[in-house]
Amino acid sequence: LNFAQQAATNPNLVGILFIMSINPTDSTSVFASIKNVSYFHTKDEVLFSMHTIFRIGDIQPMDENNRLYQVNLTLANDNDEHLRTITDRIRKETFPNSKGWSRLGEFLIKMGQFNKAEEIYEVLFDQTTDENDKAPIYNQLGRIKDKQGKHLEALTYYEKSLPIYQKTLASNHPDLAHLYNNIGEVYYSMGDYSKALASHEKALTIRQQSLPSNHSDLGVSYNNIGLVYYSMGDCSKALASHEKALAIRQQSLPSNHPDLGVSYSNMGLVYYNMGDYPKALLSHEKAIAIKQQSLPSIHPSLGNSYNNIGLVYYSMGDYPKALASHEKALGVRQQSLASNHSDLGMSYNNIGLVYYSMSDYPKALSFHEKALAIRQQSLASSHPDLGASYNNIGLVYYSMGDYAKALSSHDNALTVRQKSLPSNHPDLGMSYNNIGLVHYNMGDYPKALSFHEKALAIRRQSLPSDHPDLGMSYNNIGLVHYNMGDYPKALSSHEAALAIRLPSLASNHPDLATSYNNIGLVYYSMGDYPKALASHEKALAIKQQSLPSIHPSLGNSHNNIGLVYYSMGDYPKALSSHEKALVIRQQSLPSDHSDLGMSYNNIGLVYYSMGDHPKALASHENALTIRQKSLPSDHPDLGMSYNNIGLVYYSMGDYAKALLSHEKALAIRQHSLPSNHPDVGASYNNIGVLYENMSNYAKAHSFYGRAVQVAQQALPSN
Repeated sequence: LNFAQQAATNPNLVGILFIMSINPTDSTSVFASIKNVSYFHTKDEVLFSMHTIFRIGDIQPMDENNRLYQVNLTLANDNDEHLRTITDRIRKETFPNSKGWSRLGEFLIKMGQFNKAEEIYEVLFDQTTDENDKAPIYNQLGRIKDKQGKHLEALTYYEKSLPIYQKTLASNHPDLAHLYNNIGEVYYSMGDYSKALASHEKALTIRQQSLPSNHSDLGVSYNNIGLVYYSMGDCSKALASHEKALAIRQQSLPSNHPDLGVSYSNMGLVYYNMGDYPKALLSHEKAIAIKQQSLPSIHPSLGNSYNNIGLVYYSMGDYPKALASHEKALGVRQQSLASNHSDLGMSYNNIGLVYYSMSDYPKALSFHEKALAIRQQSLASSHPDLGASYNNIGLVYYSMGDYAKALSSHDNALTVRQKSLPSNHPDLGMSYNNIGLVHYNMGDYPKALSFHEKALAIRRQSLPSDHPDLGMSYNNIGLVHYNMGDYPKALSSHEAALAIRLPSLASNHPDLATSYNNIGLVYYSMGDYPKALASHEKALAIKQQSLPSIHPSLGNSHNNIGLVYYSMGDYPKALSSHEKALVIRQQSLPSDHSDLGMSYNNIGLVYYSMGDHPKALASHENALTIRQKSLPSDHPDLGMSYNNIGLVYYSMGDYAKALLSHEKALAIRQHSLPSNHPDVGASYNNIGVLYENMSNYAKAHSFYGRAVQVAQQALPSN
């Protein structure tokens, strides 16, 4: 008790007093009093044998400060069913067929002590004179090298072991299956998925011949085959394999065994990549429930599960839950991993992605920079994850409108990826794609088109013809053609994107909605409003199935439908759609977000067209207030707001206020747009109309003349 009470003086300690209840008739565990032989003559000490097991009873606080506890223990009964189940399972999983040093080596591998295990097997190798007896040692040395990341050395050892096994063992011997399994894992780690699949299928064939149908090793084979198919992008075959692995493990393992958690986790990853987020979430939640029962609270595997759940919530658009899950993953990893461990970099990266999607760009940038700093410490300068960090930082700068820094970051990502990846690797395609997006937003459409076409060329070489990233490239090329005014090419590209996405994605996948949305925008610009409306309604229907009811993307769809109804002259329906967009945006976006400004602007246009000038003015002023907070002072959208306010004042007969607003619109447009831009001409024209109504015909004539000059400059040279 004195030792336990010492914790009261140290804030970093908690005192524990164990009270042990022992019934010698219940257990064969050996214990004895050592009072007469102990160094501490005044202590009445009892020595227990190493395998003695106690069952924890209740735990009670012994003071008011929760610094001292009493824990009641009872010596476990030899006939305790739970204890027997656990010990039987431990015996089965701790290499019962191995003996002596060989068994110790396997323990050390399981514990992650690869260098110590290697020393043991090297001693065993030196002591082995029979060449045939060296095969299992080669096999274990291969496992060690694989765990150390030295895959080519691992493969060399396995290749030494294989001919010996083929010569000395039956063709369906389980040890031969283990070897093929290990070879498959090496090829998998090296990214050679075809050879990995061939090796794992050989292992499976042997195990099907030599083992009971519910043997756990069959589960291992199906699991590994599933991992290979997943990495090859064949999600349906991956899912089928993982389901077989799960069925076997449910028959052969306890309900809280970690391997069941692994199966659920792997199925969750497959469902996630298939876009079936509810099933992915359910699988990952089952995985974490098992892990919480069977693993310590700071075990890295729990961090992985929290990470995976965070990824699903992120893709479902539930960013608060995604953030909470990733923060839990980060907390576990900070306690269990080295400060420069790559998984910490992954957590910072994923938190950065969530903040990015929440439009909190400063926090997103901060976390991506933390991820980059860790990766620069722990990874080679050409490691692909460094490329990913530069890529993500580029995306943040892109969204912050800092295109120069975005372009620099994406160039860094491209440089890393060109050094570390094959010339047709999909990540190179992603870099070209992102550089294309930056040029697109800088208004350099020819460069944007060039980079998107490079991305498409790589993706055609490296991905299946129905891969979603091909759909992304066609989509982006369509956006460029759309902004270049080439609507037929834009429509063709968006329809190509849709054709790829329809067979490869779930019917409610958000990317399908994106394609329908973009096709709707093209039809809208071509003046085909019925087709535009049909496309936007399809986009909305998909989003309503797959996204939360207040997701910003739903607001975008309602907004686009409102624009179509407005152009069709159906102002009540237009107003209804824009008001729905506004409600969603008010709930899901910051109060100064530019999309809120867009909604107020569009509502203002509808009220103006309905002749309700006071409501139109109020809406446009709301739009202007938001845009003044969220946009640079020379942003074209500010010019649009001043222009629209000017139109309302004109219609209300307040020419002085109308003139002031149109002059502000013109000043912004002259600063931010080319001199021959139609909006500049529109401002000259609107000011001319005002001067004419104010009977100042000289100024009216001057501004009309400037409007005509702008129109003439914008006409084709021929």
